[in-house]
Amino acid sequence: MFLKAFLEIEPTMAWTSRSAPRTLVELLRGLAEDRPDALAFAELDDAGQVRRQLTYAELDRLARRLAGRLRGSAELGARVLLLFPAGLDVLAAFFGCLYAGAVAIPAPPPEASRLKRTLPRLRAIAANAGASIAIVGPTIRRLLDGTRDIPGLDSVHFLFLADLDEGDEDAWFGSDAQPEDLAYLQYTSGSTNTPRGVMISHRNVIHHCEYLRRCGEYDPQSATVTWLPYFHDYGLIEGLLVPLSNGTPAYMMSPFAFLKRPSQWLEAITRLRATHTQAPNFAYEHCVRRIRPDQLDRIDLSSLRSAGNGAEPINPKVLEAFHRTFAPLGLKWKACCPAYGLAEATLMVSCSSPSIEPKIGRFQAEALAEGRVVEAPPNAENVREVTSCGPVVGRFDVAIVDPVTRVRRGPDEIGEIWLRDPSVALGYWRHHRATDETFRATIEGTGEGPYLRTGDLGFLRNGELYLTGRIKDLIIVAGANHAPQDIEWTVERCDPDIRPSGVAAFPISIDGEERLALAAEVERGALPTHADTARLLEAIRHAVAEEHEVSIHAAALLARGSLPKTASGKIRRHDCARLLDPHSPEVLASWVAGVTRIQNIRMP
Repeated sequence: MFLKAFLEIEPTMAWTSRSAPRTLVELLRGLAEDRPDALAFAELDDAGQVRRQLTYAELDRLARRLAGRLRGSAELGARVLLLFPAGLDVLAAFFGCLYAGAVAIPAPPPEASRLKRTLPRLRAIAANAGASIAIVGPTIRRLLDGTRDIPGLDSVHFLFLADLDEGDEDAWFGSDAQPEDLAYLQYTSGSTNTPRGVMISHRNVIHHCEYLRRCGEYDPQSATVTWLPYFHDYGLIEGLLVPLSNGTPAYMMSPFAFLKRPSQWLEAITRLRATHTQAPNFAYEHCVRRIRPDQLDRIDLSSLRSAGNGAEPINPKVLEAFHRTFAPLGLKWKACCPAYGLAEATLMVSCSSPSIEPKIGRFQAEALAEGRVVEAPPNAENVREVTSCGPVVGRFDVAIVDPVTRVRRGPDEIGEIWLRDPSVALGYWRHHRATDETFRATIEGTGEGPYLRTGDLGFLRNGELYLTGRIKDLIIVAGANHAPQDIEWTVERCDPDIRPSGVAAFPISIDGEERLALAAEVERGALPTHADTARLLEAIRHAVAEEHEVSIHAAALLARGSLPKTASGKIRRHDCARLLDPHSPEVLASWVAGVTRIQNIRMP
């Protein structure tokens, strides 16, 4: 049924008259033949200026050059790590792997200054994938020159992109890639001890890019600016592969450049007249808080048709604040496009298109906590605002299912989001039990399936998907369900000394009962006295009790950058309990069951 739906999708690619590509190799080869000199990708420097660029023909030649070398040193299907800073080299490495029939693994590169923090995840990915080769650029080469090897990766052969010779491409005699073949492994955010590589086929990507080109309303004049990491599904698919499938350029900038000076992102959109970009919720808040009034005269967002907002729960206050701040500079409300997706579905499940206005629903908070969807009347109290993630993209079959009984829920009930579509990945690499549990679910009583279980909770309303939380993140206190994101947003707003996107709410077990705990990063210099510390802890407890009617058992105030997060900025809540340890160096002060401790603050 779903393969038939895939085959019935009529391609809308304006750049070629040939038949639609079936694989990523056919996609790039077709562009290199039809439009060899057109700009494919450009790399921006830290000042936002174009540093390097590649045409389709140049990218194809680099891919063939690497494939020619790989064919002589790696077996078909070999897993190959890609370790690069943001830039064009990773694209040459990615397509070189696909041309050679190897399985690409976009992975976070190790950082010399943070090896203890970045290496464990990389080692776990390499071990799970059975990676035999790593393709690296000059940054990793310098790291290797200084350390001789990377601990835990001693069995991996390092191939330096700069060592490839002109003419190596002549050793490549074509590709036998088929649509059902594994193209790459997308490692999901999660525990460093048990990484899961989502198996993405060529068919998954080609099919999904067609969905996203239509949903995002790309056309031949589109241009994309992206700073998202290539090893994150949002950055790889929406930032790089969708523009490629559309035959229009993508401009890549460093994530670190954005974090350091967020105005640079919007200035690049202005200068390049970009039509599309994307980022997690925290990035839009970062712009609102960090872009100074004197930087606004360099920003014009009138060309922007779609600013995708996904990869983490979307705070409606942030969505509105970003629009309110930049509407005078040309930003249209319709250009603010909330979305929901996950790597197991290749990327996107639902998204607001540029032709529809984003919606923020107002629902009775008490009913939502009980799993019911009841719209709140005007002027009602105890209301929870939930951002719509837009209509379901393409032909996704979305079912809302009770996660315990596996029975389909009613139209006004919250349940786990289950999915069917050719975009759904092949499963998890070397995790057979998890693949069966996650990708092969059937609905009780009807036998419908197989479905992908997302682990996310939500509901459908007027054809649009609303996300309310994750099953594993739910905090259940005295029988009531509390979404951690709601509590975190309350704490962020209760005092300006608390860092935006720097709060984690998580459950802890006390005498067999679940209790609420919090960890919050504070702004530098925010706690000059004991009285200030006590005041901030009291403000947190009061705000949560007032808005959510739940008591905090423990709260910790942290130094900047202490919360454990994934590469995309998601908080790893299940790793936060260690921050309640009174001996933890990240903790500045804490409040536990009525006792305040000042730990690592030097008072004047």
